Amino acid sequence: MGKIIFYDDRNFQGRYYECSSDCTDLHSYFSHCKSIRVESGCWMLYERPNYMGYQYFLRRGEYPDYQRWMGYSDSIRSCRMIPHYRGSYSMRIYERENYGGQMMEFMDDCESVQDRFRYPDIHSCHVDGYWIMYEQPHYRGRQYFLRPGEYKRYSDWGGMNPRIGSFRRIMDYC
Repeated sequence: MGKIIFYDDRNFQGRYYECSSDCTDLHSYFSHCKSIRVESGCWMLYERPNYMGYQYFLRRGEYPDYQRWMGYSDSIRSCRMIPHYRGSYSMRIYERENYGGQMMEFMDDCESVQDRFRYPDIHSCHVDGYWIMYEQPHYRGRQYFLRPGEYKRYSDWGGMNPRIGSFRRIMDYC
């Protein structure tokens, strides 16, 4: 079981809210979040309610201000705990929507999609395990959390466009 604490002010000051499960709308608990302490588990935070908007992956640790979790602002409106996964990890990526075009399968992290998959965009994918996609190479930029399942188009994982620069498994972090 996980536990995360959201604080109104930087450096774990001010009012706080403790959470130990998924929450679709945090707005009634706090208006802005300037620091976070993850006491256990791994979490995905979202800028807007219902798991929408910018996404931020956090593991156990202290985040004294929103820049520490790569936040674009102090707006956190929903959160999801990432459960442990004991199965095998694989991701099949496709150059077109609905699993069309060229396909490549990965079973490990990919620091640069363009170096390994000759197409600059990923339009669909099939996922086993929990993964984080990043908009830029070397695990930087906007993040997208993928649970096991099928994603017929990039908007299914919350993408604003099909550009993915890197991805990694969520394994030993939690």
